[in-house]
Amino acid sequence: MVPASPYTFSPVPSSTGKRYRDVAKWRAEGELPVDVGEQLVVPVDPGRVDADIVFSALPADLALKIEAEFAEAGFVVASNAKSYRMFDDVPLMIPEVNPEHLGLLEIQRDFRGWDGCIITNPNCSTIVMVTTLAALRGFGLESVQVATMQALSGAGYDGVASMAIVDNVLVHIPMEEEKMQTETLKLLGEFDGERVIDAEISVSASCHRVAVMDGHTEALWIKMRDDPSPGEVRETFQGFDTDLHDLPSEPERVIIVRDEEDRPQPRLDRNAGRGMSVSVGRIREGIRYIAMGHNTIRGAAGASVLNAELLHKKGIL
Repeated sequence: MVPASPYTFSPVPSSTGKRYRDVAKWRAEGELPVDVGEQLVVPVDPGRVDADIVFSALPADLALKIEAEFAEAGFVVASNAKSYRMFDDVPLMIPEVNPEHLGLLEIQRDFRGWDGCIITNPNCSTIVMVTTLAALRGFGLESVQVATMQALSGAGYDGVASMAIVDNVLVHIPMEEEKMQTETLKLLGEFDGERVIDAEISVSASCHRVAVMDGHTEALWIKMRDDPSPGEVRETFQGFDTDLHDLPSEPERVIIVRDEEDRPQPRLDRNAGRGMSVSVGRIREGIRYIAMGHNTIRGAAGASVLNAELLHKKGIL
């Protein structure tokens, strides 16, 4: 990976010129590394950047314009925004799931006339679920039903008012269910050399916000052609592996099986694999199980970094 830039770029004029630690109000004193906290926030401008890759976590409306400006200027953009995820020529990536979708980058550059490119990672709840589904593809996935219990940090610092969530569960998260239902089909789809053909499975999601700081928990019901037993599913999860262990952010085990009847739990398991592993448990007849992952590491920043590391490994970056 390239060395960290001394600047953090922001489209918000009121943040410019400030140190990042003075802008990141959600971080307690000492949580940010000194070199990160002392970075200056400057306006978004491709002409001011000297880097091989740009990471974006912009609001969707801003990302649509700004990420394209950086890609057109020759930068590789690793985006956590939703703006480009479902474009036909943009890879929506989980490296352990669909690395072959990187073939879209050449098509993207030719189609748009860009010297750079955009690669995206999915929604945080989608990443947790699809990582486990990828392990089960060999059984012939047919349908997926999922109910999520999603952490507050997924909504951002100002995302949920305290009086809305204390002593409460929010039973609707705008657009979250739609993201899980559409992104999953692209992620598990087949790249035919020109485009990604969506997977032919049905996905039904019900998404809820709960009073947990970090860690999305998901209850899943899976129907598969081969009707595996819970033991076969457990063994498949245990054996799920990749050839990505040379990537710095790749965990030793992508999926960790928790055999205790009351696991996984966010407080106990969210930091597994430095926050990059997905924990599963309560695998039952049906097939039903619980999956849990760290939404801001595995599901956001860490996902973008892992994508960038894969690009480097493949010689694209």
